[in-house]
Amino acid sequence: MNRYERMNQERKIVDVRKRVAAYCRISTDHEDQANSFESQQRYFRQYIERNPDWELYEIFADEGISGTNTKKRSEFKRMIACAKEGDFDLIITKEISRFARNTLDSIYYTRDLKKHGVGVIFMNDNINTLDGDAELRLAIMSSIAQEESRKTSERVKWGQKRQMEQGVVFGRSMLGYDVKDGKMTINEEGAKIVRLIFHKFANENKGTHVIARELREAGITPMRVKEWSNTVILRVIRNEKYCGDLVQKKTFTPDFLSHEKKYNRGEEEFVIIKDHHDPIVSRELFEKANRILDEKSLTQEGKAKHSNRYPFSGKIKCGCCGSSYVARYKNRNNGTRYKAWRCYKSATQGSPHTDKAGNPLGCSNPSIRNEDAVHIMYLVTRSLQLEEKKITANLLSVIQSVLSVNT
Repeated sequence: MNRYERMNQERKIVDVRKRVAAYCRISTDHEDQANSFESQQRYFRQYIERNPDWELYEIFADEGISGTNTKKRSEFKRMIACAKEGDFDLIITKEISRFARNTLDSIYYTRDLKKHGVGVIFMNDNINTLDGDAELRLAIMSSIAQEESRKTSERVKWGQKRQMEQGVVFGRSMLGYDVKDGKMTINEEGAKIVRLIFHKFANENKGTHVIARELREAGITPMRVKEWSNTVILRVIRNEKYCGDLVQKKTFTPDFLSHEKKYNRGEEEFVIIKDHHDPIVSRELFEKANRILDEKSLTQEGKAKHSNRYPFSGKIKCGCCGSSYVARYKNRNNGTRYKAWRCYKSATQGSPHTDKAGNPLGCSNPSIRNEDAVHIMYLVTRSLQLEEKKITANLLSVIQSVLSVNT
């Protein structure tokens, strides 16, 4: 065999070797995550090198990202795109749970890859998607992985709630408080701004727009937002943490697969602890400020963003606890939405219960459909003894003055 024949033979051998990509995902938060990540890459390189029919194309890796969906796994999505372009012939990964913990994702992506002639080998599960019975075994194993993920999610949520009940704080530092190792401590620099906001609002009778403008003009920088606005001021005034109370589970994750958080409108029980930490403002000042908001007695300039959004805002009071009713949207069985009014205490605290200190929380008063509220208003108005001629004359004079300006 001459030199050219040997070169052609070697070229043919290279051509028949499969180009293999590897995928790994590290989802732990341990300190040795980087080492574990490097060890997985090293493992795949050595594994592929030991197979004479394979050559390494690339190792795709996502760090610290959950496997229950693929939305944020950029390397996973890049790997799928490369496979569809024909850049490699085979993907190897340790197990199904590293590839996906969602049954639908596992089936969808392996089917799609198979259409492009690309197989996936799950090494620990002994599954090669190019085999005839692979999809059945994959469906069973991925369902098990998904169920394990669900159980893990439930265990984590249960553990977090027990910690919350013990006073452990879940969340980030905020204006006036530093949060570290589950404990809240006052940050005096931010606390001064919080006290200033409450003083301006409750004692100086300034509106939220005015307060926001004055803070901007003073060059005071807010936390985690670009600039002060009336909604930022409202969030400060409404935040119970500033009077020493702690309310957790304001948001919850209804679907462990999507990981999307939703505001808790009573779907889950809140964890409420009064006098949990050192307050920045007194309870009296906090209640005074919130009473002003509840009574909707702000000036037009300082009105809350939602105070005049709906005709009944601030006008329906709960007969059980005295709280204002707030607007909420609900879904019908056919998928359409409708507006209803619900007791604020019921919406934020759930059904009636008591906290550890024996303080009553929540409300049982039912919600009212907006259509029913409008009809009740109609019936009440119709029953009133009104001076119809005087009202009509006033309305006509207003209409005529408007028309005269526009003509």
